Amino acid sequence: MQDPQPPTAEDVDRCVDDLRAVLAAHGIALPSLRADLPGFAGAYAPPAGLVALGNCNTATARKLTVALRKAAEQ
Repeated sequence: MQDPQPPTAEDVDRCVDDLRAVLAAHGIALPSLRADLPGFAGAYAPPAGLVALGNCNTATARKLTVALRKAAEQ
């Protein structure tokens, strides 16, 4: 879903915090989850407001897969 207007840094930070909280509720932590600051450096377009999910180990990836499958079944 496309945001109606470019997100602010505060919007992206709030999104990261919300995602971190929801993942934690499922016992999932993505240590590298953060706002992607270079996404705000574009000179020709509005800032993208990207969220960097980062890397995770296979155990975390499996937990995320299980949580998403459960959510898809609902």
